[in-house]
Amino acid sequence: MTDPIDAASADEPGFAGFDPVPAPQAAATGAPAPYRVLARKYRPAHFGDLIGQEAMVRTLTNAFAAGRIPQAWMLTGVRGVGKTTTARILARALNFQTPDGQGSPTTDLREFGIHCREIIEGRHIDVMEIDAASNNSVDNIRQINDAVRYAPVSARYKVYIVDEVHMLSTGAFNAFLKTLEEPPPHAKFIFATTEIRKVPITVLSRCQRFDLRRVESDVLVDHLSNICRAESVDAEQEALAAVARAAEGSVRDSLSILDQAIAHAAGRITLDDIRSMLGLADRARVIDLFEAVMKGDIAAALGELRAQYDAGADPVVVLNDLAEFTHLVTRLKLVPEAVKDNSLAQAERVRGGDFAQRLSVRILARTWQMLLKGIAEVKQADRPVMAAEMVLVRLAHAADLPTPDEALKMLRDGMGSVPAGNGNGGGNGMGMPRPPSGGGNTALAARPILASANPAPAPVARAVAAPMAIVATLEDVVALASQHRDITLKIALERDIRPVRFEPGRIEFSLAEGASRTLAQDLSRRLKEWTGQTWMVAVVNDEGGATMREQAAAAKDQRESDAAAHPSVKAVLERFPGARIVDVRDPRAIAAAEAAASMPAEDEYLPDAEPLFDDSEPDFDGIDF
Repeated sequence: MTDPIDAASADEPGFAGFDPVPAPQAAATGAPAPYRVLARKYRPAHFGDLIGQEAMVRTLTNAFAAGRIPQAWMLTGVRGVGKTTTARILARALNFQTPDGQGSPTTDLREFGIHCREIIEGRHIDVMEIDAASNNSVDNIRQINDAVRYAPVSARYKVYIVDEVHMLSTGAFNAFLKTLEEPPPHAKFIFATTEIRKVPITVLSRCQRFDLRRVESDVLVDHLSNICRAESVDAEQEALAAVARAAEGSVRDSLSILDQAIAHAAGRITLDDIRSMLGLADRARVIDLFEAVMKGDIAAALGELRAQYDAGADPVVVLNDLAEFTHLVTRLKLVPEAVKDNSLAQAERVRGGDFAQRLSVRILARTWQMLLKGIAEVKQADRPVMAAEMVLVRLAHAADLPTPDEALKMLRDGMGSVPAGNGNGGGNGMGMPRPPSGGGNTALAARPILASANPAPAPVARAVAAPMAIVATLEDVVALASQHRDITLKIALERDIRPVRFEPGRIEFSLAEGASRTLAQDLSRRLKEWTGQTWMVAVVNDEGGATMREQAAAAKDQRESDAAAHPSVKAVLERFPGARIVDVRDPRAIAAAEAAASMPAEDEYLPDAEPLFDDSEPDFDGIDF
């Protein structure tokens, strides 16, 4: 955080050769200094004040220390990340000079030199700031080309800061090329732009380019907290996080919003103040809306949207927040460590993590695409709230639609013409039916995304009902996979699953290293086919127990250890050096193996499958001498 520049010293610049005109607040009347907005008051004055641009600061510091200073820089980035501020700091670093006339170009600018204050305030005669939006013709560039030949008046370098350089015309760019490539030794150029793609490559190749990044939310929140302490303003941390989110990585935008919030709150700044001031939706209510949509509960979703609209929320903002939360859930699903982000509210961490475990990437991706299209429609609609309601209707009805591959499989298996009542009913990998909303039939079996309190009517029974398998343990699931000849899934269950929780209708486990990331979805789908019931299968971050293969190996080791401790076996091993125990068999296990002998070999279904157990050694009863 910078020390604010003394407003009383911000005199108006005068003509060349004359002293600056004293600012009004410096008059002998003692009138208070005019208010300066936070974005100007806390504008960085040296490289140590810049936040979120560590890579650029490091490069410039090393370049100045080594004396490798180029003739031109190109600064690009979104609005409010510090392009013009960085240009002024660069001009100050180039012209740093102590009052005794000493000094050289440096990035150590913690103390002000004789030119520093005028440069920072934009009124130094040798540092020209040019707005390319209004000075974009060939004639304007010709004036620069003519003036650049003359030496600076008082500073070491003449510095030309050209803001929004992409606004220059093609002729102006061409007129600039020669001067930019071979400028006089006393001239430096600093360009700033938000549209780097509009700058000709011939200009870019003559400059050192720096891309100023959006400032991360947690860094921006810390910066706002420091400014609030300096201004003696009390603000909730969640309110500052909301300001940082609304600023979208722009420091200037965040300070402007904070400035407005201080005036709006007239005291302690709360999250409600930020919401009412910016027309934002309550974050917790956005999550409630997301849950209602994922359940397919249209009535609850429309009621929640209307309530937020009546409270002053903009429908476009509500859908944007809904899309942002969809992105957050997707990110938490793919990158669980993202839950540690300091800018997230407690509700986002807890409920977002829960949704991430329960929703598939395909469902989240479909929701994201529909929201993007819906937001564009709402922006163009004459009645935004009605358009937003229709977007939610589409989302809720799409909640129980099968994916294309599932739809094809249903058609291939003859699973059509199942009454679903307006797309309601059925279930998916999340495991619970949605509330009924009445009306019509669908050609494909419907499936809700999230659980709801009200069960839907059971689907029409098949003409021939198959007996339902009883699954009470993980071993039952493995036996079921063997019964249906799904050897790939059977091997995965034995080798890759570390059980955490098992109860009828719900399985939780962690994955062993190298396991398939789609194992939970595959198992949920197969259990639905085999048992006729919906199972919720989830991968959790708990360590879990040993896999079935590890348990079998441990049991085998224990049997061999027990056998080796038997007096008779011990005597044989001592009598015949080099003898070892190959296997210890239980007669009950032999009977079970004979019953399973009629099952086809694994190679018939999975030629390259890894054998379940190590059969490299001879396998027979007794001891190998």
